Amino acid sequence: SCPLAAGPSVTPGEEVNGWGNPMDLFDEPFPDVSTYEDFHTIDWLREKSRDTDRHRKVRSRRVTSSARDVFTCSGKRTMRACAFVCCAGTLAGVIDLAVDWMTDLKEGVCLSALWYSHEQCCWTSNETTFDDRDKCPQWQTWSELMTGHAEGAGAYVLNYFLYVLWALFFAFLAVSLVRVFAPYACGSGIPEIKTILSGFIIRGYLGKWTLLIKTVTLVLAVSSGLSLGKEGPLVHVACCCGNLFSSLFSKYSKNEGKRREVLSAAAAAGVSVAFGAPIGGVLFSLEEVSYYFPLKTLWRSFFAALVAAFTLRSINPFGNNRLVLFYVEYHTPWYMAELVPFILLGVFGGVWGALFIRANIAWCRRRKTTRLGRYPVLEVIAVTAITAVVAFPNPYTRRSTSQLISELFNDCGPLDSSRLCDYVNDPNMTRPVDDIPDRPAGPGVYTAIWQLALALIFKIVVTIFTFGIKVPSGLFIPSMAVGAIAGRIMGIAVEQMAYHHHDWIIFKKWCRPGADCVTPGLYAMVGAAACLGGVTRMTVSLVVIMFELTGGLEYIVPLMAAAVTSKWVGDAFGREGIYEAHIQLNGYPFLDTKDEFTHRTLAADVMHPRRGEPPLAVLTQDGTTVEDVEELIKETDYNGFPVVVSRKSERLIGFVQRRDLTLAIKNARQKQEGVVSNSVVYFTEEMPLLPPSCPQPLKLRCILNLSPFTVTDHTPMETVVDIFRKLGLRQCLVTRSGRLLGIITKKDVLRHMAQMMNQDPDSIMFN
Repeated sequence: SCPLAAGPSVTPGEEVNGWGNPMDLFDEPFPDVSTYEDFHTIDWLREKSRDTDRHRKVRSRRVTSSARDVFTCSGKRTMRACAFVCCAGTLAGVIDLAVDWMTDLKEGVCLSALWYSHEQCCWTSNETTFDDRDKCPQWQTWSELMTGHAEGAGAYVLNYFLYVLWALFFAFLAVSLVRVFAPYACGSGIPEIKTILSGFIIRGYLGKWTLLIKTVTLVLAVSSGLSLGKEGPLVHVACCCGNLFSSLFSKYSKNEGKRREVLSAAAAAGVSVAFGAPIGGVLFSLEEVSYYFPLKTLWRSFFAALVAAFTLRSINPFGNNRLVLFYVEYHTPWYMAELVPFILLGVFGGVWGALFIRANIAWCRRRKTTRLGRYPVLEVIAVTAITAVVAFPNPYTRRSTSQLISELFNDCGPLDSSRLCDYVNDPNMTRPVDDIPDRPAGPGVYTAIWQLALALIFKIVVTIFTFGIKVPSGLFIPSMAVGAIAGRIMGIAVEQMAYHHHDWIIFKKWCRPGADCVTPGLYAMVGAAACLGGVTRMTVSLVVIMFELTGGLEYIVPLMAAAVTSKWVGDAFGREGIYEAHIQLNGYPFLDTKDEFTHRTLAADVMHPRRGEPPLAVLTQDGTTVEDVEELIKETDYNGFPVVVSRKSERLIGFVQRRDLTLAIKNARQKQEGVVSNSVVYFTEEMPLLPPSCPQPLKLRCILNLSPFTVTDHTPMETVVDIFRKLGLRQCLVTRSGRLLGIITKKDVLRHMAQMMNQDPDSIMFN
């Protein structure tokens, strides 16, 4: 018989039983080693170690390479990086242009050029008047085109019917493309991006088909008039571009840790092109999305956001020679007394955010656990039909949400024809010299307030049921619309209060003669920031995005006050934002760095095996056959196995990954003669001398992790959780005096945290 662990040893360079050196095959890594299966978590420490080894090899090659070769290689990498960022910027510009055209297509068509939107169609017209600047002969509504009548009940009903019909067609096409070709193209994408950047593997989520279908269906979904935006999905689109770029370089394609650095930069580029806010994009990636953000990633994100913004500016999709659609110029400073209504808007944003998160998560959970989730197409059609039918009669809900926000942010001037600017102008009005020059609101303003109030209720309700349906759906713009409507209403109220009660002491110290006291558009901007902060719980990046989005640099303090207030109020109802709530709903293994773990438990309370459970599945360093290993792999579904000296002593040697072990045995059976089921597997440096009749042994020390992370059984779980967060561990071994006691996986940590917070620990579905 062949002893499993006996006899004198030989060094790796000697022959064993005439078989030659058993390590020859595995001196170099075999194909697919150190890769990960779908829905598994990467090992950040191993990826970092592999990148360090790659750097050593690169430095050794640079010693023999000329400076010209190094410069040429660096230049090629920079050019390819620019190409991927330009791709994201170009797609964003094309999406913006297509959305404008298809949104206007629901109401009419441009006869001079079918591909022109309403605004573009009237740019070239010489027959546009000042009073009817949004009308021109080249643009005709569907009723004018079909019946020749623009006014009347018949024309209204026809336009109403075609508006709903176009919306249903766009929505049906979007959900059908997503359902058939790319199921991962639905939703915002930011919860999954956050999970992927934390180290989780979701293959296909950033693939070519997802990029193509997400781009096309994003245009269709936004054009349908649903209460959703394109900004969140643009982050997903940019990350798809970054993932395709990573596949071109072995440096990133073979290292999941390095790939995520590129994806962090891509997320910054996505926000940059979504809002025209490059600095805000970098901060968004740092604060909200990225899990691991070293200093070099900060520079790469800055460069990516810069190039993406430059590309979008070159396309000029908004036609105003600016990066953003919401650019405003306010001519009135804000006053300290206005901080009170600004803070009230922050309170409203926090309450709205908490209400929206709870209601939306409850609806999404109902969708996942009932028969409703089996009919995603019908759900999208139903939501679209209700949205279109209710939205058409109100001019503030009929138009696109971006145009609505732009009008709400606008500061009324002498050339504005909006109802929000319908103030009474009486040149014969005699008032004291030191009186407030604000004007009384006209009938158009009061009509607009009632319409905005109805639009606010509509947006609040319909957004709850829209976010999460099976089409690309962003949340930034709908949240900003809710806040902008509330802010504009409050701004008009404060403005009229200042006019009609100018003798109040607060307004006497507030306003200066000859200048406006209140800017309602500023209140809309602050309200938009408050509601967006209440939903996402962003702070620093939110303020920077808002002042880059609007150009209102001097209004940072009101934005900060509203953002901080909305976060405090929202956190009082629940600390998680909408993206973290959806991560938890979907059961993704995400350890949020914002959560605090303060419970007094030990590693021994969480590790496996626990009392009453079967013993831990382990491998011995020199006492296991290939057949035993294959049987262990077949009977278990663990991601890896600890390797010990012997089952008696259980002294820990290292840890071997399940996938690496499977691939190693498969490659050995195919390429190494003499490896059979009875071959002994060795994880040692030296091998014993075996009789000639014994099959060739298999040495797998090259795939063994000799330095697995370990803690003692008395380590507080607060420390263990912190270690898992900061090091990105997949698992941690529990020992006592070098003896293996158990193992703690990331899934165990998440389940324990959920249990401590009185939540369902089985909600963590993926390993």
